[in-house]
Amino acid sequence: MKFGVVVLPGSNCDQDCFYVIKDVLKKPVRYIWHKDTDVDGLNCVILPGGFSYGDYLRTGAIARFSPVMKSIAGFARKGGTVIGICNGFQILLEAGLLPGVMLRNKGLHFLCKYVYIKTENNQTRFTNFYNTGQILRIPVAHNEGNYYIDAAGLKELRDNNQIVFRYCSATGEISDQFNPNGALDNIAGIINKKGNVLGMMPHPERSSERELGSPDGYFVFKSIVEWLENR
Repeated sequence: MKFGVVVLPGSNCDQDCFYVIKDVLKKPVRYIWHKDTDVDGLNCVILPGGFSYGDYLRTGAIARFSPVMKSIAGFARKGGTVIGICNGFQILLEAGLLPGVMLRNKGLHFLCKYVYIKTENNQTRFTNFYNTGQILRIPVAHNEGNYYIDAAGLKELRDNNQIVFRYCSATGEISDQFNPNGALDNIAGIINKKGNVLGMMPHPERSSERELGSPDGYFVFKSIVEWLENR
């Protein structure tokens, strides 16, 4: 089993993700420079958070054309496990690997704080260590986290159980009051129809150890390992 962490100009969470895989989970991992097209031998690719290419044009709009993305798209089409976190989620949307778009936060301000999210689907390779409805305390750090999709697309997400995480209160209440960025239907994370590509705005790598204030994000990565080892 081997993980790959993509490094783009402007990435700032690549080392955090690398640390979680190597030093917390004790699994093999390597960096993938954005001009490197070799993803052979990898079982999971992580697109980390940051500000790829300075977030010019739109978040992820330039990174979507990095040479590595063609290889990641092929990897995903073959069923490879891909997780995009924050800017990584934005890139997956721009690349068409996940449906929908990302808009500016409703308050037009950068958000950097802990939020609560509810686990809506624990039957995925990314969430099998959680219980359905489990509340997680995980930080966000973004300016464009306002997820949007048209009515037909939202219905499809709901019908296919593709909504994995929703913003909520500490007790699990889902309402506008507990929606930090205005995301449609309080969506914090989704998967593709095949279930092998996850995008989420909160940062599980920043909540992977109790010393960081919450260990809740650790089990996203632990779930991936469990799925890969037992498939």
